Amino acid sequence: MDTADGASAPRARVRTRTRAGRRTQSASMADVARLAGVSSQTVSRVSNGYTGVTEETRRQVLAAMEELGYRPNSAARALKRGEFRTIGVITFGLATTGNVRTLEAIATSAAHEGYAVTLLPVAVPTQNEVRGAFSRLGELAVDAVIVILEVHLLDAVTLSLPPHVRIVVADSDAGDRYTVVDTDQAGGSRTAVRHLLDLGHQTVWHLAGPEESYAAERRAQAWRTELSEAGRVIPPLVRGDWSAESGYRAGLELARQEECTAIFAANDQMALGLLRALHERGRRVPDDVSVIGFDDIAEAGSFLPPLTTVHQDFAEVGRLCVEGVLRQMRHEETEHGTTLVPTRLVVRSSTGPLRARRER
Repeated sequence: MDTADGASAPRARVRTRTRAGRRTQSASMADVARLAGVSSQTVSRVSNGYTGVTEETRRQVLAAMEELGYRPNSAARALKRGEFRTIGVITFGLATTGNVRTLEAIATSAAHEGYAVTLLPVAVPTQNEVRGAFSRLGELAVDAVIVILEVHLLDAVTLSLPPHVRIVVADSDAGDRYTVVDTDQAGGSRTAVRHLLDLGHQTVWHLAGPEESYAAERRAQAWRTELSEAGRVIPPLVRGDWSAESGYRAGLELARQEECTAIFAANDQMALGLLRALHERGRRVPDDVSVIGFDDIAEAGSFLPPLTTVHQDFAEVGRLCVEGVLRQMRHEETEHGTTLVPTRLVVRSSTGPLRARRER
C-alpha cells in the first residue's frame, strides 16, 4: 500500500493483547482503512495531519482508529517528516511564580500548535549545565529549544548556546545574540512607583527580589529611575528571595521606619508576607502604608486587603516564545532582539492616598 507521497504505509508495531478472553493482534493501517471505508493513503493523511481530507472522512478515520485501538507509529512519522513535533524547555527551577506560569503558557501554546513539550530543569545556573542540558535534549529528539533564563549564569558573563539550534530565550538580557521574549519589567515597575507618588506619597520604598535575578534587577533599576526623575529621595533598598517568608522578615524591618508610607514589592508573594508583618506591627494598609506588588497572581484579589499589583501576561509570553521557535523551524525571517510584552496596573484596596498620621 502507498501513502500520499508514494512511501510505504507505516504499520503499527505488532503485539498481542487479551480482549474478552481471546487473543487479538494490534490493528494495522490497512485494518483502519477497511473499517472506515477509505484508502490507506487517506488514513496516512489523517494520521500525519495533512490537509485535503474532508471533516466527515476525518471523523470516520478517527472513529475507526479508536474502535480498533490503532496508534500511528510516531517514530516513523518523525523520521519521514524530519521533525519530532516536540519543543524542549530548559529552566533553572520551578520554585518561582514567573517560571511556573511561563512554562504553563509555553506548554499550552505548544499544544495548540500540535507540539509536545519536554522539560529539563537545571539545578545550577552555570554554562556547563546549560551545555549538558542541550546535549540531553538532543538525545530526547526535540525540534527547538526555549530557555527560561531568569537568573545570571554563575560562570559566564554572557550566555553562550550551541550554534545552529533553533532557540528562543525568555526573561534574559541576551537580545543582542538571540531571540528574547520578556515582560516589560521596567515599564510595569515605573507605573507602580508613579501610582504611589500620584497618591501623594513623598517617596516609595522597595522590597526587591534576589540579586541574581534579571527580573529583580530590572524592577529595582526602574524603581530608582522613576524616583530620581521625580526628584524624590531614594530609600535604602530592602531585599528578599521572592518568598512570602522573606517578605514577612523585610516587613518587620520596614514597619519600624516611621517615614515609610509606600512600598513597592517586586512580587506578590513577598507582598503577602509584607502585609502580615505590617498588620502585626499595627501599621494599617492602606491608611498608614500603601503596598503594591508585581505579577497579579490568582490569589492577589483575596489578600487582606486585596492587593494592588502589576499584571504580567504570561500567556502572551508563552505564545510568543512558541511562535518564535516555530518561525525558525519554518525558515521564516527572524531577527535577534527582545520583544517586550506590555504590563498593566491592577488597582485594588492595598494602595490609597497619603493621610495625616494618627496621634501617637
